[in-house]
Amino acid sequence: MIEAEKLVNILIDNNLTVTTAESCTGGMVSSSIVDIANASKVLNVSFVTYANDAKVKYLGVKEETISKYGVVSEEVTAQMALGAMKEAKADVSLVTSGVAGPGGGTKYHPVGMVCFGIGIKGKVYTYTMQFGDIGRNNVRIAATEFIVNKAIELLKNI
Repeated sequence: MIEAEKLVNILIDNNLTVTTAESCTGGMVSSSIVDIANASKVLNVSFVTYANDAKVKYLGVKEETISKYGVVSEEVTAQMALGAMKEAKADVSLVTSGVAGPGGGTKYHPVGMVCFGIGIKGKVYTYTMQFGDIGRNNVRIAATEFIVNKAIELLKNI
């Protein structure tokens, strides 16, 4: 279950702003936040950077990082998280990059693999989850649930 209302309330209670930088979820994380009343108190702008060039242009991801680690990597999501916070002037960033499927998977980046970056006041936490080949939209939903819930967990400790 996506706990976006809990996330929005934590952000409001702590006077924090949030941005998202999404690839495989294509705006689903941002949409889950916007579904909640008072989201406008915490969300100003979000990025859907599906193409590699967009990650470089709008979020400052280094082309060398993409070349070395692949676009679906914690190294890339960390740079996306920092770039999104900087560009949006936000306190928190929620980032996804993965292989939703049905195609596009490789031995090292199988369908259902999603990397995450969560930026909080300049510090970045990264994660990788293997959701499996559960269907494109199910991977996107699982990724959205994961990042919202992980952000709540991290923000409870600030």
